[in-house]
Amino acid sequence: MALGYVSMHLTFVSLFLSLRRLGSKSWLAATVLISGGFAFLFGLLVTTALGVPINMVLLSEGLPFLVVTVGFEKPIILTKAVLERSRPQPAAAPNGSAAKPATPVRSIQDAIQQAVEATGFGIVRDYLIEIAILVAGAASGIQGGLRQFCFLAAWILFFDCLLLFTFYTTILCIKLEINRIKRHIDIRKTLEEEGITHRVAEKVASTSDWPRMNFDGKGGNSKTSGATSIFGQKVRASSIPKFKFLMVGGFVLINLLNLATIPFRNRQDGLLMPVLSKVSNVLSPVPIDPFKVAENGLDVIYVSAKGQQVETLVTVLPPMKYQLEYPSAYYGNANPNVDRLLDTDYNPVLDVVGGRVLESILRSLDDPIISKWIIAALILSLILNGYLFNAARWSIKEEQSSASSTPSESPTPAPAPVKVERKPIIKEDGTPRTLEECEQMLKDKLVTSLDDEELIELSLRGKIPGYALEKTMEHESITRLQAFTRAVKLRRAVVARNPVTAATSASVENSKLPYEGMNYTLVHGACCENVIGFLPLPLGVAGPLVIDGQSLFIPMATTEGVLVASTSRGCKAINAGGGATTVLTADGMTRGPCVSFSSVSRAGEAKLWLDSEEGQSIMKAAFNSTSRFARLQTMKTTLAGTNLYIRFKTTTGDAMGMNMISKGVEKALSVMANEAGFEDMQTISVSGNFCTDKKAAAVNWIDGRGKSVVAEAIIPANVVKSVLKSDVDSMVELNISKNLIGSAMAGALGGFNAHASNIVTALFLATGQDPAQNVESSNCITIMKKYVSPSLCIHNGTFSPITNILSSVGGNLHISVSMPSIEVGTIGGGTILEGQGAMLDLLGVRGAHPTNPGDNSRRLARIVAAAVLAGELSLCAALAAGHLVRAHMAHNRSAAPAAPASSTSPTAPPTRSVTPVSAAVGAAKSANNLAMTAVSDRK
Repeated sequence: MALGYVSMHLTFVSLFLSLRRLGSKSWLAATVLISGGFAFLFGLLVTTALGVPINMVLLSEGLPFLVVTVGFEKPIILTKAVLERSRPQPAAAPNGSAAKPATPVRSIQDAIQQAVEATGFGIVRDYLIEIAILVAGAASGIQGGLRQFCFLAAWILFFDCLLLFTFYTTILCIKLEINRIKRHIDIRKTLEEEGITHRVAEKVASTSDWPRMNFDGKGGNSKTSGATSIFGQKVRASSIPKFKFLMVGGFVLINLLNLATIPFRNRQDGLLMPVLSKVSNVLSPVPIDPFKVAENGLDVIYVSAKGQQVETLVTVLPPMKYQLEYPSAYYGNANPNVDRLLDTDYNPVLDVVGGRVLESILRSLDDPIISKWIIAALILSLILNGYLFNAARWSIKEEQSSASSTPSESPTPAPAPVKVERKPIIKEDGTPRTLEECEQMLKDKLVTSLDDEELIELSLRGKIPGYALEKTMEHESITRLQAFTRAVKLRRAVVARNPVTAATSASVENSKLPYEGMNYTLVHGACCENVIGFLPLPLGVAGPLVIDGQSLFIPMATTEGVLVASTSRGCKAINAGGGATTVLTADGMTRGPCVSFSSVSRAGEAKLWLDSEEGQSIMKAAFNSTSRFARLQTMKTTLAGTNLYIRFKTTTGDAMGMNMISKGVEKALSVMANEAGFEDMQTISVSGNFCTDKKAAAVNWIDGRGKSVVAEAIIPANVVKSVLKSDVDSMVELNISKNLIGSAMAGALGGFNAHASNIVTALFLATGQDPAQNVESSNCITIMKKYVSPSLCIHNGTFSPITNILSSVGGNLHISVSMPSIEVGTIGGGTILEGQGAMLDLLGVRGAHPTNPGDNSRRLARIVAAAVLAGELSLCAALAAGHLVRAHMAHNRSAAPAAPASSTSPTAPPTRSVTPVSAAVGAAKSANNLAMTAVSDRK
């Protein structure tokens, strides 16, 4: 018995641990136990109602066995399926092949539905098998309580299955909703820490939420539909009052039926009890036979009468049954017909229809066990509702606190009024509005009634600052997008008509610079100011490229011809060798403030304190208190006279993290000055160029900044010849002479590569990264060597020396790139824009990672390094093949190439700019008739 109870509790522990691994700390496991408890109560209620005798000894012996044998595998399987379908799906299959597209998950209901469709059949099948086994045990003739317990266990499993797909799936819906709230708050706070305004951060966070189900069955956040789907039915928000009315009406109707059925409650024709008694007689003993009970006594009387020869008359009476009908005499004598009403032969059907349902429910509340369960359910409901309401309350508090704490920014002084010739503006009645009337309408916030010419003139006269057009155009009668688009249109006209710059800017208003079709609500307060439009940039995809076993297309935004094609050729060669492998060696963004002291000795004391364990712990605690994502890793200090430079290196989750770090640095320096005894410290700048950001610096090359990634690939020798049109020895020699020795002769700093910056910049523009950080992100050293598999280098049972491996004939090409300072993020900055976000979706790394903060940005850094690997491989192959001059003649000319010139004829000048990539790869493409696109590669 003790072993059974120990095993049962170990099963409970296993349940909690399994669900914790799935992302739930405790309350999902507690809900599974509550569901099982309700299933037990329902099963016990049905079993006792059917007349099957159950006692505490039977329960204490059988329940541990039932828990251990059945376990909680089914709720765990369903939970895992639901949580997996609620997370973003990978872009491709792990083996590099195209994955079968799964049904898109458009809402929480879709995630639950798909999970039930995927696992429901197997779960129900297992339940049916277990119930069938228990029914067989109940129908057996084995005595000792086995039949009764099997009967009870079968009902428990039945109700457990029913509650799993009703009660527990509802709890899973709440779990997904809580996850949505947490993700929403995390994204919003991360964006706010990156310097984005609260309104824009809230809008971006809302775009990652589960969309509502519209009436057409498609997901969307349409404000006009306002509909959702409940159990397959389309429900509007206006349906809630109707539902409440039906509930109240149903309650009133039940009470009316209660009153109407009073005359029919005294009938004595039982309908259900005989049927139930027949079912009960199958498993329970027949009613007590008085002659069997008195069998021993009758035998004694018979023997005594026979021995004495005396005629004896015996009367056998049925056993007396005592039942406490009422707890007090008052209720017992209140109704003279109560005995007749409580007789067991009355009609139970009328009892269900009548008022005894409510009476029995209220009386059941007096039961100590049921009342405890109700209290537990009430507490759980209060905790859950409190958590959900707190999430909304936190959001409101944060919005209010941010609004109150933000200092009122002094508006930029408006430009001096410019004298311009005013065009007469005609009012609706045919008369032009005066300038005073327009100004009054502006003060009354009637901007929607003013036409464009009036608003342009008000702006030119300094009544509407150019930077405030978006705020001025906002009105409740139009959407923010409409207001912002109109503001951009007006600003174009203001810029064009400004008399100071009219000589050069007059063409802006009607230029081909597009401005319509852009979601300026994401731009305002986040990406750009004084917007007059947007610049279309060609976007191509290279690849697909297999990176760490996953096949991906590489988006590249560029205006340099053949760059995408060149990278695609490198992708094809890398895929032929099995794909690229990447290793992330470090992850930490840096910020290097500069502080000053009155003397060198005092600055030295501060440096020693910062380098000590005490200083590290105090600064780390202060820094980490400012953000839920930024975590201080290390501090590196250096002195320059009385100036002390401190290089903070921190993790920043999936954000690039510069603004996030700045907030932590300010807090840490404040604690250092006010609490660590350095009151004489003066903060010169939060950024002292010891970071170093957007500048070439040896500290980034040595210590790294952002993500440090190494990528490698092995290209078979035959692929080097057939695809790259070169050979291994030539490429190895070119890499040493050009990328290593040549860069060293030029004094390059982190530039030991062919054109890593080309690939990095194109990827940065396509995915919404900071293009200026291409400076340090392009730090790269490309290494090539001849490689032979170790299995081919064994001679007489021993490995050949490494020199023999590198110089062996027919060896493959091993290429690697080491990039110590890739600065990328998948949330914040330009990643909030719709087009750039779509490219992050293409790579499967958009937004914050749902379970492991930072995984998406680290994955993006790996992709950048692998793409650089492909670009380096293709360009070096073209240069090694000697195609540069021929490419100049054959490919990079806008006109049709003329006949080949003789060796003495001069070379015609090109009609377009020539780059090493376009020239070299173009020659290879022309000379070898090699298709460079991804489609032709697959062919």
